[in-house]
Amino acid sequence: MTENVVVAGVGMIPFTKPGKSEPYDLMGAAAARKALSDAGIGYGDVQQAYVGYVFGDSTSGQKALYHLGQTGIPVFNVNNNCSSGSSALYLARQAVESGAVDVALALGFEQMVPGAIEAMWTDRQPAIEAFENVRDKVRGVPEVGTPNAATFFGAAGQQYVDDRGIDPAVYAHITVKSRRHAANNPYAVFRDPISLEEVLGSPRIYGPLTRFQCCPPTCGAAAAVLVSREYAKRHGLRSDVVIAGQALTTDSASTFDGDMIRLVGYDMAAQAASEVYAQSGIGPEDVRVAELHDCFTTNEFITYEALGLTPAGTAEKFVLDGDNTYGGRVVTNPSGGLISKGHPLGATGLAQCAELVWQLRGQADARQVEGVDVALQHNLGLGGACVVTMYQKVDA
Repeated sequence: MTENVVVAGVGMIPFTKPGKSEPYDLMGAAAARKALSDAGIGYGDVQQAYVGYVFGDSTSGQKALYHLGQTGIPVFNVNNNCSSGSSALYLARQAVESGAVDVALALGFEQMVPGAIEAMWTDRQPAIEAFENVRDKVRGVPEVGTPNAATFFGAAGQQYVDDRGIDPAVYAHITVKSRRHAANNPYAVFRDPISLEEVLGSPRIYGPLTRFQCCPPTCGAAAAVLVSREYAKRHGLRSDVVIAGQALTTDSASTFDGDMIRLVGYDMAAQAASEVYAQSGIGPEDVRVAELHDCFTTNEFITYEALGLTPAGTAEKFVLDGDNTYGGRVVTNPSGGLISKGHPLGATGLAQCAELVWQLRGQADARQVEGVDVALQHNLGLGGACVVTMYQKVDA
């Protein structure tokens, strides 16, 4: 890429448990205002907007943005499951990089209900039917009432245990780490520390996963303003954080070959990361801070290897040596991640973006990773889509 796309502004609101938030449109409008204020521009300067969410009527994006004004710009509503927010970011980046616009807004929000995600459309086969068929063939049909998403990521974690002979308790260390990071994040839902024993002693959900190893349903919103480098210079906007590489991948045939780790997006992540490293000229060995899609501890664990942050088969050592936290090699999810910060589906990718921009600006307060000039983001949607983004600090 050409370093032509600047992340001029980011914003988010504190994430909350279901039932504690404002309606989605007010949350979305609040996050967009914060991002615009951070960028130093008004909504009237935005030329296109991309809005990610999963649960909501069509044109919910317009309802949120109309609180900022009715300017007649194109507003695109984006649904790519849990990668909806970063898919909106991807489209906004494309619009600016192509020269179609100088200013694009990416917004994501979600208003969720308590409990595990359930099917919304019961009069048709689910979009992830092919994934369920593979899971059922390999691992058997889950017991009625088992959270559907947990069966995929729990099975992937169990396969890693079976293949490598590791102690499944290693996954619980990731929750302990995420809570420790979230303690310094005022936007996070779960900020109290938790012990390894508490994580392992919480109710069993599926395979090696216990309750505290699963991300909670959450409400929230986040946004980013992308501008061309020329526009930033012309209008005196800060231009010190750019998107150095970005890729969006979907499933290949290998996803459905019966390997549970590939079924939950390993190959998508590896391919997207490879493309981003090639685009940016930045390798995994250069990354010191990353926000990864830890919808379940098992997914963060296997994603270390998919992104090349540690060689294949070494994720257990990576965790136990503390290489995924402060003082280690890559501070992973300094925000607390999905497990502790929360996972409002459409907002997650843009909340990751906000955290990493703050890290590169040196604005992450007690979460700050010292001396970073690149930051890596991974956002996954089962079904599937994976977005990997490399941010870089450059001379303004």
